[in-house]
Amino acid sequence: MEKSRQSIRAQKRIAIMLLLLLLMTGIGILGGSAKISLADFRELLSGQEVTAAGRIILYVRLPRVAGAVIAGMALAVAGAVIQTVLNNPLAGPNIIGVNSGAGFAVVLCGILLPKSYAALPAAAFAGAFVTVLFVFYLGKKTGSSKITLVLAGVAINSFLNGATDAVNTLSEESLISANAFKIGGLNGVNAQVLKYASVIVVVAVLAVLLFHNELEVLSLGEETAKTLGLPVSFYRFLFLMLAAVLSGAAVSFAGLLGFVGLIIPHIARFLVGEESKYFILSSAVLGALFLLICDTIARTCFAPFELPVGIILSFVGAPFFVWLLFRRKRGNRNA
Repeated sequence: MEKSRQSIRAQKRIAIMLLLLLLMTGIGILGGSAKISLADFRELLSGQEVTAAGRIILYVRLPRVAGAVIAGMALAVAGAVIQTVLNNPLAGPNIIGVNSGAGFAVVLCGILLPKSYAALPAAAFAGAFVTVLFVFYLGKKTGSSKITLVLAGVAINSFLNGATDAVNTLSEESLISANAFKIGGLNGVNAQVLKYASVIVVVAVLAVLLFHNELEVLSLGEETAKTLGLPVSFYRFLFLMLAAVLSGAAVSFAGLLGFVGLIIPHIARFLVGEESKYFILSSAVLGALFLLICDTIARTCFAPFELPVGIILSFVGAPFFVWLLFRRKRGNRNA
């Protein structure tokens, strides 16, 4: 009975999140330096001749809002999966270097295949996957603590960022604008690059939801999962691959956005609990909502000037990470 009440409560909260996301989507489409009214939006939907406002909606606002939703969803679910699989609440795609691995591969792809937008998500996945496997292997072989594993990820993150800067410095031609990509932003998102990444993200999120029972068993710890008959190595590999797919797809068009994958899983866990199905669903919706809010703030509060959304995320995420470190320290001391 208690579990049933918790499930109903989680479902209601996810429904509220979806309504907020829908509302924020409307605000994101209408808000910006160029004034767009509801009448302009209705004219566009009615099939009348596309006006200047209609072109702004079609070619600027809609791709950008969709990009924020897709990237936020991808990074939040990737963070939720990584934290569960590594059994480490301090882990996240940007903290352990997964985003940087994807970013390095995207920059290389942009130089080697400068006309191929379709290759960017594949390159990002490869970079993210190799990085996450390396971090996991390092922790496994050294028997590192959770904090040490995060520190190793930070070192890898720094190395890959340096490698990305070196490639950008030595190359004159690339699909990628170095500074914008490193900070992370949605200013240059267009339908051409988004159509590939969005399909990948939706399929990967559905795959995580499909195997939510296995993820929940894996969250109990390796020994318990083996006792319950779960093939731990296979599912750990599968979930890390899905996390890499999600991170890579987001990085391929949004750059090195930080902290979404760290912050959102903690908030989702607080709101809906530990049950994997609701945890993953709420992470996806909250991630989309959070990044959409941050991006809307970034392009409206200083209009006609615009801040990259990655800066807003850093202002929010860095204090959260410090607070999380102190919280874990107090918890360890009390234990």
